[in-house]
Amino acid sequence: MFVGISVDGFMARLDGGLDFLPEDGGEPHGYEEFMRTVDALVIGRNTYETVLGFGGWAYGAKPVVVLSSRELAPAPAGSIVQHMQGEPKDIVAKLSAQGIGHIYVDGGVTIQGFLRAGMIQRFIVTRVPVLIGSGIPLFGALERDIRLRHVATRSYASGLVQSEYEVVA
Repeated sequence: MFVGISVDGFMARLDGGLDFLPEDGGEPHGYEEFMRTVDALVIGRNTYETVLGFGGWAYGAKPVVVLSSRELAPAPAGSIVQHMQGEPKDIVAKLSAQGIGHIYVDGGVTIQGFLRAGMIQRFIVTRVPVLIGSGIPLFGALERDIRLRHVATRSYASGLVQSEYEVVA
């Protein structure tokens, strides 16, 4: 996962708003390089609908799997969107059978579910220098501790602070 959050740990406002994030993603902070390593994305329906509202498809020709038990809004022309539902381990197995290895997981509920299922091995969290007070937390309640190994922390002129971790098996 590669995600931006407020310093107080929220990835979006309660209404899903992302207006506290830097416009156009802010200064370069490794997102493009990360995306070049990704085979496909797995996102939830709410994230999908948010991205559709950005005006243009953010993921280019990368395959995007949208998890939802409901029908999806139409995919943009030229996008590769697949609708799935199921448990994270089953989703990963289906994608692996399609030759997809490096999956970028995004969206609050989706990240939390994949993390609880042990399906996230590495994550990059970029803290934006703002407190928003309430919103959708990046990490929800956990049944057990998840041990992490710190890989790196980088700071940027704009005040962004990015930390990378690996999940310890």
